[in-house]
Amino acid sequence: MTTLQSVPRPTRGVVNPAAGEKVFRLAQYLPDADLAPFVEHFWLVAWTLPDGVVHVQRTLPRHAIHRVFDAGRTAIFGVMTGAFEYTLQGSGRVLGISFRSGAFRAFLQAEVQSITDRQLPLSAVFACDDAQTERSVLDAADDAGMVAAASAFLRGALPAPDPAVERIAAILQVIDGHADITQVQQLADHTGLSVRKLQLLFKDYIGASPKWIIRRKRLLDAADLLAKGSAISLAELAQQLGYYDQAHFTTAFEKLVGKPPSDYRVSCNAS
Repeated sequence: MTTLQSVPRPTRGVVNPAAGEKVFRLAQYLPDADLAPFVEHFWLVAWTLPDGVVHVQRTLPRHAIHRVFDAGRTAIFGVMTGAFEYTLQGSGRVLGISFRSGAFRAFLQAEVQSITDRQLPLSAVFACDDAQTERSVLDAADDAGMVAAASAFLRGALPAPDPAVERIAAILQVIDGHADITQVQQLADHTGLSVRKLQLLFKDYIGASPKWIIRRKRLLDAADLLAKGSAISLAELAQQLGYYDQAHFTTAFEKLVGKPPSDYRVSCNAS
């Protein structure tokens, strides 16, 4: 039996995670060592709702390519620049593979931005029968079986590791580790790459611009803080994120999350 290693804090990007935990189970698992150069983690959502109950869950995607096994809707998802909503009813489960930033370039053999905000059948990239592959994963008895089936399928199509993936990981670690970076020029100064080189690298390997990734990371940080009930003032938060003023921050936050930051903080902590 496969032993799964869970990933902590799997709720990042889930809108109102406290409410969501009452409706579905969310788990994340690390890949085996041979898949680690390509896969960040596997994620699984499972739910069982009473008849007539419908829950619409909003999520805030990051700069990741996903291969998703979902009954009748299995697909490859490019980077999604907007929020994503999924309707849960009855019972079901979905397994996803979240690829490391830049790693899907070797599978796609094309500029990754070419699939941004797009869905593709598995067979558009991998030599497989879509329906049969979907069944092999979703018919597994448990989480471990689903991850094992998805891992086996991926092992049949592994490209050679691309050294650019580690280079990209180092750049993204700079963004994660320096809260003061709110502009692409600041990232260029930290990495020693020009703004233009960063833009071309991210377009080719990630599918989103450095500016978008910096801003999305900060908005996810803000959503996490507010969901946990942080008492930070919104003016201070907007300044930390590099917004011109609180109004601009509020507009961007509401567009992504669906509520102004003040309302989101209240709704999350009332769940």
